[in-house]
Amino acid sequence: MFEVLKRFFVGRPLPSTQMEEQRLSKKIALAVFSSDALSSTAYATEEILLVIVVGGAGLALALETLIPIAIAVAVLLAIVIVSYRQVIFAYPSGGGAYVVSRENLGEHASLVAGASLMVDYILTVAVSISAGVAAIISIPGFESLAGNRVALGVILIGLITLANMRGLKESGRIFAVPTYLYIGVLGALVVYGLVRSFLGDIHPIPFDSHGFEGKNALGGSLGFFLILRGFASGAVALTGIEAISNGVPSFRRPEAKNAAITLVWMGIVLGRSSSVCRSSRSASSRSPTMTAQSSPSSA
Repeated sequence: MFEVLKRFFVGRPLPSTQMEEQRLSKKIALAVFSSDALSSTAYATEEILLVIVVGGAGLALALETLIPIAIAVAVLLAIVIVSYRQVIFAYPSGGGAYVVSRENLGEHASLVAGASLMVDYILTVAVSISAGVAAIISIPGFESLAGNRVALGVILIGLITLANMRGLKESGRIFAVPTYLYIGVLGALVVYGLVRSFLGDIHPIPFDSHGFEGKNALGGSLGFFLILRGFASGAVALTGIEAISNGVPSFRRPEAKNAAITLVWMGIVLGRSSSVCRSSRSASSRSPTMTAQSSPSSA
């Protein structure tokens, strides 16, 4: 029974002669290593709004601040991408924060970096799954699952774990479908929005103050520290960038070159995804009659 379960969850053993065939192409590697980073763009904007609006800035002012914060996050993203691209070529055998800090700063610094990464990955799974479940139960046809949100989250974590246990190549094929579907939907959203904007077919949406009772929805003040707090929350979109530098040996030859190209493409997709999500929210601030709701359950 143990062997049957092991084959079901892990798959059949592969001979060493087939290890080269298990290496990832750039397209599959982008889906495998970028799913963490790309998923964060689905809730990073909401985290910024939650901090600024609840902090007393007001909805309208918070929406106007989204684009400047998005630009700051994009600049930080570019710096991180360039840094990890250098790490890839300096450590072609795999060089994440743990390896780099151990080689240059010592054992204690590397342990701190490793512990930080473990906390980061655990929180990323928790927030990503919570946001995904909140998005699922917000669909009218799935509202009945609201009472079983915890069980649904556990099932999703189990499925993701099972997919990862099958190995990089097999999990890459599984993750490629939702990842590229997500990228395609965002691209279609951009095209659709540009076409409607060019044709003048975008009309104001009536403002819905649900969730903002007792708060100044259309006005308020915005302090420097509140902006920094919103920026810190929006920087959650950068989680998972390190994955490619850690997985350089998993790429096809030449490993470092292919990993660097994939990292740059991930940065472009991640930056565009973050900009689209923030721009769609910030566009609502053009008129006080337009709506933008921040769902506490998703956060």
